[in-house]
Amino acid sequence: PHIDMADFREVFAKAKHIAIITGAGVSAESGVPTFRGAGGFWRKWQAQELATPEAFARNPSRVWEFYHYRREVMLSKHPNPAHIAIAECERRLSKQGRSVVVITQNIDELHRKAGTKHLLEIHGSLFKTRCTNCGNVAANYKSPICPALAGKGAPDPETEDATIPVEDLPQCEEDGCNGLLRPHVVWFGETLDPDILTEVEKELEICDLCLVVGTSSVVYPAAMFAPQVSARGVPVAEFNMEATPATNRFRFHFPGPCGTTLPPALARHRTEIIS
Repeated sequence: PHIDMADFREVFAKAKHIAIITGAGVSAESGVPTFRGAGGFWRKWQAQELATPEAFARNPSRVWEFYHYRREVMLSKHPNPAHIAIAECERRLSKQGRSVVVITQNIDELHRKAGTKHLLEIHGSLFKTRCTNCGNVAANYKSPICPALAGKGAPDPETEDATIPVEDLPQCEEDGCNGLLRPHVVWFGETLDPDILTEVEKELEICDLCLVVGTSSVVYPAAMFAPQVSARGVPVAEFNMEATPATNRFRFHFPGPCGTTLPPALARHRTEIIS
C-alpha cells in the first residue's frame, strides 16, 4: 500500500460515495478504554467474559455494573479531531451532492456527538436499551441508569460485586411490561442485526472510496467489509496506528493516530466547488 497523501487526495476529490468504517482506534484519542488486549480488564474480567448473553443470564447485576461504568465514563468524553473531521466532511460533501456514510463498530456514540448524520452502528450503542421481555429498543441517557446503580461499577480489582436484585436493575417502561432491560449492544456470540447488515451491504456496493479508520480488522464480520470493497477494485485507505492483517489488500495505508492523519486527508480539496 502507498503512503502518498497527494495521491489519496486526488482519489478523494473525485469520489461520490465514500464509506468510512471505524473501530476502537478512532475513539482511543478521546480517552475511551477499549477493554481489549493487554491491561484491558474491568475488575478481574476482560470484556469478552462480561459481554455475552451467558454472563448476563448468570449475573445481570455484574454485567450492568460494567455497562453502567462504561456509560458514565462516556458521558465525560468528547469527539476528537478524527470524529470532527469525518462529520465536517459529510456536511461539506452533502452540499456537493456527494455522500459519506460512517459504518462503526463503536458503541460510544462519539460520531453522533460530533454531528455525523448518516451513521450505521453495527454493534449497537451504550445509550440504548433492549427489553429482554418485549424486545423494545429505546434511547437512554439517564445517569445513573437506575437508582440501584448509583455509585456502582468501580473498575478496580478489589471492588466487591454489588449483587443488585434483578427487580432493582433497569426495567422496561413500556405499559405493563417491567421486563429486565439489557444494553442494546451486540455481545460476543450474537449475530448482527440483519436490517443493519443489509444497509451496510448496500452502502459498500455503491461506494467508490472506502476508508478504514482505527480498526484492527480482526473482528468479524466488519473485518471483511473493506477487503470485499477492495476486491472489486475500489480504492481503500487504512488509517491506523499500525499495519493490520488486511493492510496488504488496500491501496493506501497511513500510520499514526487518526486524530492527526485524518483531518488533512478529509479537508477541502482545492478542486471542490463550494456553492
